[in-house]
Amino acid sequence: MGGSTNLPPGFHFFPSDEELVIHFLRRKAALLPCRPDIVPTLPQNRYDPWELNGKALQAGNQWYFFSQATQSRASRNGCWNPIGADEAVSSGGSHVGLKKTLVFSIGEPFQATKTNWVMHEYHLLDGNVGTSTSGSSRKRSHKKKGQPDKECSNWVVCRVFESSYDSQVTFHEEDMELSCLDEVFLSLDDYDEVSLPKN
Repeated sequence: MGGSTNLPPGFHFFPSDEELVIHFLRRKAALLPCRPDIVPTLPQNRYDPWELNGKALQAGNQWYFFSQATQSRASRNGCWNPIGADEAVSSGGSHVGLKKTLVFSIGEPFQATKTNWVMHEYHLLDGNVGTSTSGSSRKRSHKKKGQPDKECSNWVVCRVFESSYDSQVTFHEEDMELSCLDEVFLSLDDYDEVSLPKN
């Protein structure tokens, strides 16, 4: 990804919790394409958070990536430790996912030093894999019904940031309206297939 969003000028990638779960994680878990396909897949335990630049999708002071959920979140120089209680992610009045908050600590277990690096790890709730708002998506999800649920629901999407940069300020939290280009971008996932005119 080269550390940038690779989006046309005027586009901003500042998704809310709901948008990360509905527009990205749910489609990834259902084996449906994400358009635009800009969020890479990385193993959680391969990189320290300061190594994500140029590997994960960078948007401001935040980095985004898909990964497979794992019990061990240890990297070469430390590990991610959960803090606080899980938060529910809701859409249309229903709970569709969970947000776990983790803090990166450097050093060996029980002797580690906490850093300012924070990760929000988003999980789908059971029964939400393969659910889509479009009819064609539902058809494709039905075709993938033979896939093991464990493999699909094991996907997570992660948002990593350094808390000292106050990088959690987004358009949504500032009560700012999305631009027309942002709304177009967020609506792209409603189309499973794009037909281009043949020359």
